[in-house]
Amino acid sequence: MDGDLPEGFHEVIVITPLLFEQGAEAVLAIREQCTVVLNLSAMEPSLAQRTADFVSGGVRALDGQEHRVGEQVLLFAPANVDVNLS
Repeated sequence: MDGDLPEGFHEVIVITPLLFEQGAEAVLAIREQCTVVLNLSAMEPSLAQRTADFVSGGVRALDGQEHRVGEQVLLFAPANVDVNLS
């Protein structure tokens, strides 16, 4: 999460967690106004669901948004980001 981005640029972070605890990285990134692509394909399905639920709740608490972009891939963005999934 780089605070030195030029004006008008927005950081997108891709996280592929192996452990549930790594889901917290996604919530912290949203808090820092970054967009997160969360790829859960490396996790066992029940752990992936638990991680997705945790991140989703944290992002909602920060007034962020959630979009499913693939079978096991979610996009989380701060409220001020316009997401167009056409």
